[in-house]
Amino acid sequence: MMSGFKNFLMRGNVVDLAVGVIIGGAFGKIVDSLVKDIITPIIGLVGGQPDFSAIRIGAVKNATTGVFEGGIAVGNFLNAVIGFIILAAVVYFAIVVPMSKMTKPPAPAAPAVPTEQELLTEIRDLLARR
Repeated sequence: MMSGFKNFLMRGNVVDLAVGVIIGGAFGKIVDSLVKDIITPIIGLVGGQPDFSAIRIGAVKNATTGVFEGGIAVGNFLNAVIGFIILAAVVYFAIVVPMSKMTKPPAPAAPAVPTEQELLTEIRDLLARR
């Protein structure tokens, strides 16, 4: 029973998956830092502060404090969606596109166009078989 478990753990797929998860977690921190520390501030410089956490649907303004209260807080959700889109774009353009270009198989060579003499020889051989 233990040997079967050991064989299961030592299969290439399980080990590769474990390594991928560990590397992915570490790489996720790098990409998250890139988005939060570099990309988002650039967007903030171009289009103002990119923070929508104060957006609420159906909120009522408190007369004494002047702060909107209640309602549905959709701002944090918008922040998460925008962060996800930025993260996905960074991963796609920084990893997927370069990796697909590096691993792209070479284009197959165009089939050689037969010369006129080869075509005539082939026609002659076909007519000789009749």
